Amino acid sequence: MMKRIPLFLLLATLCSGQSTDSRLQQIIQSYVKGHQFMGSVLVAKGSNMILNQGYGSADLEWNIPNSPTTKFRLGSVTKQFTAACVLLLEERGKWKVSDPIKKYLPDAPAAWDKITIFNLLTHTSGIPNFTSFPEYPDSEAKSTTPEKLVQRFRNKPLDFQPGSKWSYSNSGYVLLGYLIEKVSGETYQKFLQDNIFTPLDMRDSGYDSNAAIILHRASGYTPSEHGIENAGFINMTIPFSAGGLYSTTEDLLKWERGLFGGKVLSPSSLKEMTTPFKGNYAFGLFVTSSNGRKKIQHGGGIEGFNTDLAYWPGEQLAVIVLANLNGGAPEEIANQLAATIHGEKVVLPSERKDIKLSPEQLRAYVGTYELAPKVDLTITLEGDHLETQLTGQPKIPIFAETPTLFFLKVVDAQLEFAKDASGKVTQVTLHQNGRDMVAHKK
Repeated sequence: MMKRIPLFLLLATLCSGQSTDSRLQQIIQSYVKGHQFMGSVLVAKGSNMILNQGYGSADLEWNIPNSPTTKFRLGSVTKQFTAACVLLLEERGKWKVSDPIKKYLPDAPAAWDKITIFNLLTHTSGIPNFTSFPEYPDSEAKSTTPEKLVQRFRNKPLDFQPGSKWSYSNSGYVLLGYLIEKVSGETYQKFLQDNIFTPLDMRDSGYDSNAAIILHRASGYTPSEHGIENAGFINMTIPFSAGGLYSTTEDLLKWERGLFGGKVLSPSSLKEMTTPFKGNYAFGLFVTSSNGRKKIQHGGGIEGFNTDLAYWPGEQLAVIVLANLNGGAPEEIANQLAATIHGEKVVLPSERKDIKLSPEQLRAYVGTYELAPKVDLTITLEGDHLETQLTGQPKIPIFAETPTLFFLKVVDAQLEFAKDASGKVTQVTLHQNGRDMVAHKK
């Protein structure tokens, strides 16, 4: 649910001569010791449980440790559950994914005439994301209803024509939850419980509540310039079917095994759910391939929590990382654990060696680089080293591995600078989880 600026990440290399189990622990502990991760991690391949452990505190004030049974808010990992509910209703003849939403919302605005359920599922509806509205922060603490949530964006102009582009929209998944309730005649919470959680014996999962007493629920935290702080409050009626669920690593393994084991959907529905449309996005899931391996994944972010749920169907490999500390660690950890399992090399920031460059060499990289619209990467010279800062984030020191390649020690990332024929620095590339994000110098 939270709007997150991309964090510095990196795929790196595995030291030889070390057992896989100890390397997995070393990867996780590098984030724990760096105060970037508290949470629970589970890795399973087929029926084999490789790792299942909690790290850090579920409650810092009471010093209660995280464990495999600690409950975490899932954020947008919720979306795949919503998508499965949509497909269950399709299997029962209640609707078709290709149906226009006006078939079930006849009073919808004219701008929604061409929007289908498929568009909502794939973030191609054009409906603007309500959590990005300027007024959104002022409403986070207030209780609401699905109908009132829909009212927030129903009269807003579309960002683009339905089906023409991809743009992540919590609004679309809120609208899906609202439609599920109208078509099923049940609350979203009850439909999910009766059709997914109970059949899969997911006893530690549910729709979160600010009022209910939920045993073993973690408290959420966020980093700040003063250290770790209690996260801000969000009324859990707001994320709804876009991000309102909680679960445990062990329950999410039941979900992965159930979903991909044919216990939830028919084979044709599962294929529909995992076939990407635009932006590698299917129904509540990103579907990508790397090194010949298909990966089905989604992350989540909400006040005090970040999560990552990834599955490699070819190997039946599930990697589940749930954190009660905001930041990009869960996705980084999941990718590095999977790379290690796959026999790929991973290098941690603490294992990189830096070299010294002269102030004149460093000064050439100083400047502002545009990473994305309204997101700049600023490089400054601070004494004998460079620091980098993303818009809205604190400054972080970077260290030279070569005269043009720099790395961060506090998070896993590389920045690679490029020069033109005259030797002038023109751009920097941020290497993030196997992706190259180019930022041109302003």
